[in-house]
Amino acid sequence: MNVLFIGDIVGEPGRRAVKQLVPELRKRFALDAVIANGENSAGGAGVTPRTAEEIFSAGIDVITSGDHLWDQKEVVELLENEPRFLRPVNYPPGTPGRGADVFQIPGRGPIAVLNVQGRVFMPALENPFATTQAELAPLAAQTRVIIVDVHAEATSEKIALARLLDGRVSAVIGTHTHVQTADEQIFPGGTAFLCDAGFTGGHESILGREIEPVIKRFLTHMPQRFAVARDRVFLQGVVVEVDEVTGKTRRIQRVSEPLPVHA
Repeated sequence: MNVLFIGDIVGEPGRRAVKQLVPELRKRFALDAVIANGENSAGGAGVTPRTAEEIFSAGIDVITSGDHLWDQKEVVELLENEPRFLRPVNYPPGTPGRGADVFQIPGRGPIAVLNVQGRVFMPALENPFATTQAELAPLAAQTRVIIVDVHAEATSEKIALARLLDGRVSAVIGTHTHVQTADEQIFPGGTAFLCDAGFTGGHESILGREIEPVIKRFLTHMPQRFAVARDRVFLQGVVVEVDEVTGKTRRIQRVSEPLPVHA
């Protein structure tokens, strides 16, 4: 099974890149499933039912999220009514929505996706290591193909979680920092790992935001409006080829695809 995981979609430029590029990437990599982190898809902060539907209609099968989950109040409707939208699994019991589920891919069978948020330099949630392990058994009972989005700041936390899960999941892909790393690898147990998938949006920027306000904030410590950057748009992520019988990954390849200037 060939799976594309797309790094954090930032605002309208990111959504446009997904709409324009995913159909071609599906053909090029013979993709069976596409997962995308969409927590920055609504104006660069949060996600709404409208932006989620725009992403789904572009050919995305599952949307994950992270620490900007609650930035748009409409997200509650999404959490309650859209099973293809995941929030971090380590929120306390009773939080709307779900953090992991199994999805049927027509012609290829089931794939599980688990979304977890780190705690180092991040808002405090339940222990991601313990929570993730507790969630694996019901997923593994339904499919061997399990993709984990670990939305975290610290590289050490992402790597540690991935090493813990080696041989138990197909891939652990990091999100949140918006900087694509070059450490793609397959661990001895067959689990693919990339510390950060990068971001999908305007790269003539600082992490997808206009440059000058961010610099001014650093210089003055005064509040600034961080508008979404629109130039030099890229779709970034990673493709993994997973053996559906064993759940082990055979191949991992980073993707950094430019949106044509005229698009």
